[in-house]
Amino acid sequence: MRLRALLETDALGLRLLGGEDELDRGVRGVMTTDLRDPSRYLSGGELVLTGLAWRRTAADSEPFVRILAGAGVAGLAAGEAELGNIPGDLIEACSRHRLPLFAVNESVAFATITEHVVRQVSGERAGDLAAVVDRHRRLMTSGPAGGGPEVVLDLLGSDLDLRAWVLSPTGRQIAGAGDPLPGEVSATLAGEHLAATRAGRRGPHRATVHGVTYSLFPIRNNGRGAAPASRDVRETVLSDWLLAVEADAGDWPAARLDLLQGVTQLIAVERDRREAARTVRRRLAQEVLELVQAGAAPAEIAARLRVAAPVLLPGLGTAPHWQVVVARVDWGQDGAPGTAGAVGTGGTGGTGGTGGTGIEAGPVAQSLLEEILVDPAAAGPDSADRIAVAHTGDEAIALLPLPATALDPDTPEAGSSEAGLHADALLLSVRDPLSAGLADDGRLTLGVSAAVSSAEGLRGALEEARHARRVAAARPGRVCAAGHHELASHVLLLPFVPDDVRRAFTARLLDPLRDYDQRHRAELIPTLEAFLDCDGSWTRCATRLHLHVNTLRYRVGRIEQLTGRDLSRLEDKLDFFLALRMS
Repeated sequence: MRLRALLETDALGLRLLGGEDELDRGVRGVMTTDLRDPSRYLSGGELVLTGLAWRRTAADSEPFVRILAGAGVAGLAAGEAELGNIPGDLIEACSRHRLPLFAVNESVAFATITEHVVRQVSGERAGDLAAVVDRHRRLMTSGPAGGGPEVVLDLLGSDLDLRAWVLSPTGRQIAGAGDPLPGEVSATLAGEHLAATRAGRRGPHRATVHGVTYSLFPIRNNGRGAAPASRDVRETVLSDWLLAVEADAGDWPAARLDLLQGVTQLIAVERDRREAARTVRRRLAQEVLELVQAGAAPAEIAARLRVAAPVLLPGLGTAPHWQVVVARVDWGQDGAPGTAGAVGTGGTGGTGGTGGTGIEAGPVAQSLLEEILVDPAAAGPDSADRIAVAHTGDEAIALLPLPATALDPDTPEAGSSEAGLHADALLLSVRDPLSAGLADDGRLTLGVSAAVSSAEGLRGALEEARHARRVAAARPGRVCAAGHHELASHVLLLPFVPDDVRRAFTARLLDPLRDYDQRHRAELIPTLEAFLDCDGSWTRCATRLHLHVNTLRYRVGRIEQLTGRDLSRLEDKLDFFLALRMS
């Protein structure tokens, strides 16, 4: 806005005392000060408001005005409340430095002038930014020349003083202006957004983390190629990005809200463009998967892998090793939790990919698995370039390349059982936000294979990952994963024991102990768990439980008396161990 516009606003009570030729100066902001030297707080273009408390003698006016003029302020407005009239020495100093000077009537509060300037300047900035965003949208719609989401986030920061970040549904930062959000904050914001979306609340959603308020805007493409509004929200909730703005949008005017909605649509265009770029990697994974499942010759599969390697690992001289990750998202109906696949079956759902809800579960799991497999510390959408995910039925299947050095025995921490991706660490940073998106009717289960170095091993890796996923499906919780190392133990067998057999077996062994504990507070169940965990060592178990060995012997004797078992026998120890695991 211009200084002239302030003078023409009667409600501000401004009277021009000098600088009529400079009234076309632009005003970028406002600052109130009574410091003798406020230069450290000035950036240029401000209207400076002062009550003249800094002036003790006439000699003070010259240095004060010289500082303002040197900082490039737009003008000076002095209040009449302190001295009654504006001193002549101040008027003369402003005239010498060609600084417009206004007198502020004592009946007008500085806050009134500040509010008016901020409102006008923000409105003009929003209008300018809207024009820039519109030009940027046209550039990005026709190709990547617009520069990506970072450019528009920089505009929000420079023109509207808004800090903003684009986040994935797991809270991974895709783009941002300035400092990145801490991982804990971004994951919390993603979870709040997913929960609000599942609850059917309209955006923007408001969230407060560590005392800071954020407004969360869904990023959806409402233009050509956008998904129909009638689609079930569960088909997109786990793949849509969000825009997190460090501000409370609850009291924003409609114009600013419309502007931010335009920004989200602009970013959605970029998201769709990058989604399309995944097509090649998805096609490669689909071709390899179809060959593996059809029982193709290893030589044919190996040829396909040689084609895939340069795309997924550019510059790699030799064919990599591979891991397979299988994921499945299951939705219940009418609030019922998803079943995550029938335990004990080898299929992939058998429902044409809808899981009985009408939702195409395979594409949902595909998008989600592509996100989960990205290193959470990696910023930017292109960090997923080495991930190829296909889907069949309800399953998503990822073909994950590993550089050959990952399994080199001379490489630290390498080795066939430890290299590559680990199921126990895969979901650490994404479990909470994804649980919010799955709400009370969805489940995500994943299985991870060991790394293989040849086409011959790929079919076994696929079956291994599927078996691991079924082990994960037998566990409680919304988000579960299991790895290949769990398939070499009793853990593989337990999920496939029928529920009625489980209940009968555990009840026969453990119910007498539970009943006794409830009546006598004897802690026989914790004692049994500790005794087995210490491999039957009386000394180690007594030390762990802080008991005298004789007290431990008494408790173990009571366990044997109540159950008719002998804890010195391997068979009875094994029965108790399995009963505790299945209970």
